[in-house]
Amino acid sequence: MKIAFHGAAHTVTGSKHLLTLQNGTKILFDCGLFQGLGKDTDVLNASFGFEAAEINYLLLSHAHIDHCGLIPKLVKEGFKGKIFCTPATKDLAQILLLDSAEIQRDDTKFINKRRAKENLPPYEPLYTVDDVKAAFGLFQKVEYHEWFEIESGIKVLYTDAGHIIGSAAVHVRITENDVSRQISFSGDVGRYGDVILRSPETFEQADFIICESTYGNSLHEDILDTPGQLLSWIQKTCVEKKGKLIIPSFSVGRTQEILYFLNGLSNEQKLPHVPFFVDSPLSSEATMVVKSHPENFNKTIKKLLETDHDVFDFPGLQFTKSVEESKKINDLNSPCVIISASGMADAGRVKHHILNNIHDHRNTILLVGYCEPHSLGGRLMRGAKEVKIFGQMYQVEAEVGSMRSMSAHGDYNDLCQFLACQNMRSVKTLFIVHGEYEVQLDFQRSLLKKGFPDVQVPAMHQEFGLG
Repeated sequence: MKIAFHGAAHTVTGSKHLLTLQNGTKILFDCGLFQGLGKDTDVLNASFGFEAAEINYLLLSHAHIDHCGLIPKLVKEGFKGKIFCTPATKDLAQILLLDSAEIQRDDTKFINKRRAKENLPPYEPLYTVDDVKAAFGLFQKVEYHEWFEIESGIKVLYTDAGHIIGSAAVHVRITENDVSRQISFSGDVGRYGDVILRSPETFEQADFIICESTYGNSLHEDILDTPGQLLSWIQKTCVEKKGKLIIPSFSVGRTQEILYFLNGLSNEQKLPHVPFFVDSPLSSEATMVVKSHPENFNKTIKKLLETDHDVFDFPGLQFTKSVEESKKINDLNSPCVIISASGMADAGRVKHHILNNIHDHRNTILLVGYCEPHSLGGRLMRGAKEVKIFGQMYQVEAEVGSMRSMSAHGDYNDLCQFLACQNMRSVKTLFIVHGEYEVQLDFQRSLLKKGFPDVQVPAMHQEFGLG
C-alpha cells in the first residue's frame, strides 16, 4: 500500500491524496482546485499527476472548492467510480461546482476575445456545466458515524470535522494479507467551540494520519469577541467615516457566520441603521443549504432556533441576485456594508466592489479569513500600497483591516486537540498537508517534540510506502 500527494503539498489549496492498494485499487481523498497561486495556478490545475480513469473511489471531505473543485475534470477525463460524502457536502458541492463551471464559461469568453485579436488558439475551460452534471450522478450520500464497506477489505467512516456544514474527517480501514490498518484524513479541521457547528470529533486509533496545517504555528483571537470587533468596524467605517465596509467572504461558512453575528447584534439593537448587502448569488444559495441542514448545528444554535426561526437574517439585510442590482450598490454614495465573495478577493463580485471603492479613504476592506499570499486579499493584508486589479494598478487609499478570530480552520491548539485522541507512538507516520511550507515545518517540529515518531511534509507528487 502506498500514498501519493498530488495537491495541498507545501500549499493550502488543491487537496488531492491518492491511496493505492496492493491489488491495484485506487482511492482518492478529495479532488480540489488550486487557487490563488498566480501564474502557477493554471499549470497545476491542468494535470492531476495520475490517470483519472484509474481511480476507483473518491472520498470527499467537504465542499470547499479547494477540496472538490476538480471533480468535474476528473469525470471529464474518465473517472466513473463512486464519490462518497455527507448529505450537506453533496448539496453544497453541487451549487459550488455549477458556479465554478459558469465562472469558467464566462471567463473563457472574455479570454478568447483577447486571444483571437492576438491570433492565438482558443483557451479551453477545465470543465463545463455538462461535466458538472455528469459528476452529480456519481455522488453517494453517507452519514456520520457509520462504517460502510466499499469493497471487500475496505471500510470507510466519516466523523464530524466541524469546519463547515457537512465537513468530515475520513477514515479508511484496509485489510491486506490478513493485516488491518487505518488511514485517517483530517480534511479541514474546524474550531472547538464554534458558534454554529459542532466541535471536531475524536476518532479511533489510526496507523497513518494525513493532517491539515493551515494555522499549524499560530493562535486565533478569541472568537467570543468577534461580534464586538465586527460592530467596531461597522461603527468606525459607516457611522464615523460615512464610508462603505467591504467584507470579502467565502460563500460557504464565513458568510453564514457573519450573518449569525449580525443577527445577534440586531437582536440586541446595536446595529447602525445602514443597508447590509450579501452581494453573491452563490452565498445566497449556500445560506439556504446551510439552513436546510440544522442537524449539523451545535446545541446552542438548535436552542436559539426555538425562539429565532432564522438566525441568519435580520432587518436591513438584502440579498442581491442580478448583476444590475450589484452595480447599483457601487452607485450608492451613502454608508453600507457589503458582504461578497470570494473570501480571498481574487474573483467574483467583491473584486469589482474593491476596484470601485479602493480609492476612497472613508471606505474599509475588512479581511475575515485566510488569504493565500499571492491573492488580492493576501497582498492587501500584507499592506500593499498599490495592487493590480483586472490588469490595472490601483492605489490603496481605503483602510484595510483584518479579523483573525473568524477563521473556520482550527489553530495550533485546535489541531493538537484534534490529534490528542491518538496514542502518538502507535501512529506510524503523520503526514502534514494543506499549509504554507514554513508553517508546515514549524508544525512538524512541534509534533515531533510531542512524541509522534515520524512526521513527514510531502512535496508535490511525492509518494510514500505504507509498510
